[in-house]
Amino acid sequence: MPRAGLAPASVTEAAADLADEIGIDRMSMGLVAERLGVKTPSLYKHVDNLADLVHRVGVLAMNELCDTIRDATQGRAGRDALVAGTRAMRDYVVAHPGRYAAGNAAQITGPDDPLMAAANRVMDSWAAMLHGYRIDPAQQTHALRMLRSLLHGFTTLETAHSFQLGTDLDDSFDWMIDFVDQSLTRAAKPTPSERD
Repeated sequence: MPRAGLAPASVTEAAADLADEIGIDRMSMGLVAERLGVKTPSLYKHVDNLADLVHRVGVLAMNELCDTIRDATQGRAGRDALVAGTRAMRDYVVAHPGRYAAGNAAQITGPDDPLMAAANRVMDSWAAMLHGYRIDPAQQTHALRMLRSLLHGFTTLETAHSFQLGTDLDDSFDWMIDFVDQSLTRAAKPTPSERD
C-alpha cells in the first residue's frame, strides 16, 4: 500500500528540491526516499526508476522556467522583454541549478512526451522575448539558438562557480544582454517606411 500523501508529484518535488541542494548527478533513489521518510522500494510504486524520476524533474523544471519567463515578460516588448526575461531565467537557474540541469539532461522520448511540450513552451517564451525585434522569420531559429546558448552558458558557469575574475557578475550579465540587444536591433527586418 503506498504511503499516504506520497504520489508521483510529491516524489518529483522532493527529488527536485534535493537536486537543487546536491546536484542532479548525485541524486539517488535512496536519498530521495530518505528525504521523504520512506524505504527506497516505496518510491517504485510512484516512479519507474531514477531515469524516470530525473525525467519528471526535467518536465517540472521546464514548465517552471517557462512560467517564470512568461510572468516576467508579460506586457513587455523589445529590450524591456529581453532584460526581464533573461534576468528571470538567470534567477531561476541560480535558485534551482539541479532541476534546471535535469531539464537539460532528460531525453525526449517521443511526440507525446510531456518534456516535449514543456520544452516547446520554453522556446515560445524565448521567441516572445525576441518578438519586438522584428527578426526575419528565416533567422528566428538562429536567434533563438544564440539566446539559449548565451543564457545557458552564463548561468551554468555561474552556478558551477566557474567565473574566477574579480569583475562583478551582474555587470557582466548586463553587458552581455546589452550586446544581445544591440545585435538584435541591428539584425531587425526593416519596416516598409525604413526601406523607402
